[in-house]
Amino acid sequence: MTVKKNKLKLYGFNNLTKTLSFNIYDICYANTEEAQRQYIEYIDDAYNADRLTEILKKVASIIGANILNVASQDYDPQGASVTILISEEPIEGKDADVVCHLDKSHLTVHTYPESHPYRGISTFRADIDVSTCGKISPLNALNYLLDSFDSDIVTLDYRVRGFTRDINGKKLFIDHRINSIQNYIAPRTRMLYDMVDVNVYQENIFHTKMLLKEFDLDNYLFNVTEDKLNPKEKKRIRQLVRQEMLEVFNGRNMPTIRE
Repeated sequence: MTVKKNKLKLYGFNNLTKTLSFNIYDICYANTEEAQRQYIEYIDDAYNADRLTEILKKVASIIGANILNVASQDYDPQGASVTILISEEPIEGKDADVVCHLDKSHLTVHTYPESHPYRGISTFRADIDVSTCGKISPLNALNYLLDSFDSDIVTLDYRVRGFTRDINGKKLFIDHRINSIQNYIAPRTRMLYDMVDVNVYQENIFHTKMLLKEFDLDNYLFNVTEDKLNPKEKKRIRQLVRQEMLEVFNGRNMPTIRE
């Protein structure tokens, strides 16, 4: 779904700040230290700074922003981050550059691969922020970002801050209609996830959590396939993966799942 263009008649510049923040989690089972090391290496290669930069450049294109500056970094032993400064309008001349660094917006992504010390569970997290000023909306890039990562759990936060004025001087604290982030998620994606909303409408704060409904165990095994496991092992690993997903989704440690 695309956010409709702003048709409000405003006095001066639309200085509302709209921020869309993601936490995206991918779960994997790697049963040995070597397998865990290889999983981390795989994640670092699959989501290195170069690829993350291309993802954010595409986001800038989707929301109609102009890129001012790109800073990226791969980290040792693992992880990467990218920050892109953007503006709503093209920038002419060098002198204007400083102004836009101060009053325009940014895209950022940081990655955090990690492993459970005993259970063989590894979790990859990507934190993404798309912050814009003016008419451009980060919600336009929502589905592209969801499709860019293999996501078992997603937490989404959208907030509109500040105010702008119409031509009569009346303050406008939001310039578009929204009652849930889910309104902007493609139907094909909504079908795959259980979702929960926690919204504070009077503050223009919207929060949605997404948990994958079904999963194929083979997609969660690293360096081993399901047909190589006996029924007891498959059941145990499925329980471990599901518990990790539920704990991340609920934001708390939970009793061990027994089926």
